[in-house]
Parts: sequence; structure tokens; C-alpha cells
Amino acid sequence: MSCASAPAGAAEAFDCPHRASVVFESCWQRRSTGACPRRAGDTVVCMQERENAVPRLPSPVEELADDRVASAGVRLFLKRDDLIHPDLPGNKWRKLKYNLRAAGDRGYGTLLTFGGAYSNHIRAVAAAGRIFGFSTIGVVRGEEHHPLNPSLTYAADRGMRLVYMDRRTYRRKHDPDVVADLHRRFGEFWLLPEGGSNELAVRGCAELPAELDFAFDVVCCPCGTGGTLAGVAAGLAPGQRALGFSALKGGQFLADDVARLQLQTYGKVFGNWSIEYDFHFGGFAKSTAELQDFIADFNARHGVLLDWVYVGKMMYGILALTRQGQFPPGTKVVAVITGPAWPGEV
Repeated sequence: MSCASAPAGAAEAFDCPHRASVVFESCWQRRSTGACPRRAGDTVVCMQERENAVPRLPSPVEELADDRVASAGVRLFLKRDDLIHPDLPGNKWRKLKYNLRAAGDRGYGTLLTFGGAYSNHIRAVAAAGRIFGFSTIGVVRGEEHHPLNPSLTYAADRGMRLVYMDRRTYRRKHDPDVVADLHRRFGEFWLLPEGGSNELAVRGCAELPAELDFAFDVVCCPCGTGGTLAGVAAGLAPGQRALGFSALKGGQFLADDVARLQLQTYGKVFGNWSIEYDFHFGGFAKSTAELQDFIADFNARHGVLLDWVYVGKMMYGILALTRQGQFPPGTKVVAVITGPAWPGEV
């Protein structure tokens, strides 16, 4: 099917890019050309040709019926960003949205990014490349290990070239000499930082609060690089605040990163956010029996399987703070489910 014959509204909900040079140019708007712009032999998947193509926006909101919050007089809502799209769920879609548009507009055919072995961002960039016709390169922290874990397997299966960088160099990954060496090896590319957190990502995440059509007091999100928190806080109304939960041990540096991202994006730092650092369960991509038991119990109670790298830690923290009386009675808390629990990781 040509994109010119896409159902009315489909391209308006999700522009249909076929090649890097036309990313996010609406095929519906191109219908006057009479044909889809794909060339013979192209293997890029047209999003309008997939039943599940259109992102689910705004993502749904569910109030959680849980006596652990109800007994404290608190109302807890789940913002189900994990249901936005099967391949680009949660904050990954929000962070990539404007980056993909910019990369396509400027003629880049390759996306290069960084991440750890369990990086959801690595996985999402690989999926975006497959969908939108970009080549993708994932620079993974540390040494190569086989077999690949589920995250890296997913990325490789979607065509991402995985390369590995020693931890010492990785700490300098954005230094000019390191980036220049990557260009010498791989040519031109659109550089996405670790976790996808840059000014364009922040602007994408800032759109989330406007999707909440009810009054609330606090919005919570997990923190890995700070981009989601920086954007969500920027999109809040006066009197509302954002609370991040660090998934990293020793993540106090995240406060500086959030402030830097807001300053770069908006020219100012908002004073309506803070970060909790005590719910990392040993550090990034680390877990404990207590966390796994909590996730299993939450799934049994509510039918929502939380990912253990980010979201499970945040939800454990929200309930712990509620139990401690950190949320006054009457507080309405929104928890952003920034991504799903992926098969093989829970």
C-alpha cells in the first residue's frame, strides 16, 4: 500500500518516514505526489503498513487501588507510557521523537549512541533505526560477553552494530578526541548521548504533563541520565512538583545533570524537582531478592509487571515514602511507567 492511501488521521498521529532524508515528513501531506517515496528495493518498514504502528498518545492513566496508599490518604495514578508503542515504549519515544526528526532533516543516515549492557536506550535506538531507515551503532560500556543478554540481543536482531569501549575511555565518551575517533571509524552520524538525554529529548519529555487532564500534586519518574525528570519538571504547572528516583548507586551527580539539561534547553533551572537516592538496590542493573519479591507481589495485586532496572525501584520507593508519611493525606501522585518489563529480564 502506498502511504498516499493511508487512512485519514494515521499520518497525522505518526508521520511516515521511509528514508533518513524524509524522516517525519508526513506521507499524508505528500499525497499530491501520488506515490510513496520509497525506492525499489528498499526494505524499510512503512509504519502505516503495521497494525500497531501508531503510538498510543496520550498514554493511558490508571488509578491504582492499593490499600498501602489508600490507608495513608494518598491517591496513586500510573501513567502507562510503557504502552505507547511496542518497539519504542515510554520515555524512549518521547526522547527520540525530536532527535529522529532533526537527524532526518539534516540528512544523517546513521545514529550512534552509547549505553551499558542493559541499556533500554540502546534497544530503543536499534528499533527506531529499523523502523525509520537509519543505520545504528551502539557503543557499549565494557567488554564483549557472549551470549548477549536480552537487551543486546534485541538490538543486534534489529540491525544495530554493537561495538565495545573500555570503561576508562567510556568515561570520556563525549570528549572531542573520542568522538573524532568514532567519526574516523564510522563516518558521519547523528550522535545521541547515553540515555538519549539532550535538549531535544527534554522537550519531548516536557510534553507529558499536558496529557494529564486532572489535578495532581507530584509526578514521579525513574532517573538514569536525568532527561525525563528535566523535561517533566519543565512541563509542570505552578504548585506541582516532580520527584525522580535514581536507579544508580551514588547517583547524586544526577542533580547537576538535570540542572544542566534544563539550563541548556530553557536557559534556566526549575526549582520544582528533587531526586531520591536510597532505592537503587545495589546500583544500575542490580537487584535483590527483596526487589524481585516486590515486583512479583505488585504484578499479583495489579496485573502490571514492572521492569527491575528502573520502574520497579521507583515504585518501591513511592510506596516506602508513602509509608513514611512523606506524602500528606490528600496528595495525588502520578507514577510514570517509563518502560515495560522485557522478556528474559524479570
